[in-house]
Amino acid sequence: MKLIIQPDDGPGPLLSAIKSAKKSLQIAIFRFDRSDIEEALKAAVADGVKVTALVADVNRGGEKKLRQLETRFLEAGITVARTADDLVRYHDKLIIVDRRTLFMLSFNFTHMDIEHSRGFGIVTRNGALVQEALQLFDADCARRPYTVGPDTFVVSPANSRKVLRSFLKRAKKQLLVYDPQISDRDMIRILQERAKAGVEIRVIGKISDRTGIAVHKLTRLGLHTRTIIRDGRQAFVGSQSLRAVELDSRRELGLIVRELKVVRKVVATFESDWSTTNGHEEKLTGEQPAPVQKEEAEKVIASLVEELHPVADTVRKAVKKVATQNGGEILQDKMVKSTVKKVVKKAVKQAVKEVARESGKNKA
Repeated sequence: MKLIIQPDDGPGPLLSAIKSAKKSLQIAIFRFDRSDIEEALKAAVADGVKVTALVADVNRGGEKKLRQLETRFLEAGITVARTADDLVRYHDKLIIVDRRTLFMLSFNFTHMDIEHSRGFGIVTRNGALVQEALQLFDADCARRPYTVGPDTFVVSPANSRKVLRSFLKRAKKQLLVYDPQISDRDMIRILQERAKAGVEIRVIGKISDRTGIAVHKLTRLGLHTRTIIRDGRQAFVGSQSLRAVELDSRRELGLIVRELKVVRKVVATFESDWSTTNGHEEKLTGEQPAPVQKEEAEKVIASLVEELHPVADTVRKAVKKVATQNGGEILQDKMVKSTVKKVVKKAVKQAVKEVARESGKNKA
């Protein structure tokens, strides 16, 4: 078993895997914008490899690109299947090489995920896991029900709630968690119970409720993995967050990993990320800041609107410059729009934080 760490490893392991195929390749796609991987798949077909792509029926804002991808694949001789629409999304990502090697990925086949986000991939030749992946892939291609396999093969909505619930409850000393959004009430309750029992819990990502659990936000990278390390000896790596929709209403895939060499690498990555993130503790109790009076707040907001008006012109000029350099079409991409929003939001939050810190020093 091997571990892929993004963005450290880049597309190399995936390109090598595709190039190594002799007879067959199966690939499940949710998002895709990598021309290098697309060309590698086409080259595999030209070399006589049977390539089958299972493409998601929908993703947020990208259906048009998925349909264009299907067309290009078909023209290149790739067999294309489209997922059903019975679930909210088909969000799993995998590659199976020659029916012998499984690449289970938490990240998409995109520049953002591979080059700018924390993600993991598990590479295994375990026969039982490879066969289970083939069964899942074939079932979703044929749009027939998937029959639950071993608990180490974690599939939403088939068995993920049961498996992950048990995985959390069995923690004795420590839980290290990567998760962009923990919001499932049952899973949060289990985390709180484990914390009360003395289990150290640290989360990189976000928890929707006040829990008393230490939470850090990954700031230097995007976060596109759902990973839980239990007691430094086992890890869950996959695509499903601890939130109801991803446990109960979407196709998600993950693996329970017991190989210590792999687990230790995940732990080392987590600790490195933890040391460079912005952290806080979600407190259940404690002194809360006095609320700002409504009239005072309205005055502050009015002043901010007046002071920030020139910022709009600055942003407009920056966006116009980028559009001129790269073509206006790029601004139709929701990811670009979202990134601009995030950059402005981050700058504002940082400014507010610095002012609050200076204000606190002055009062002291």
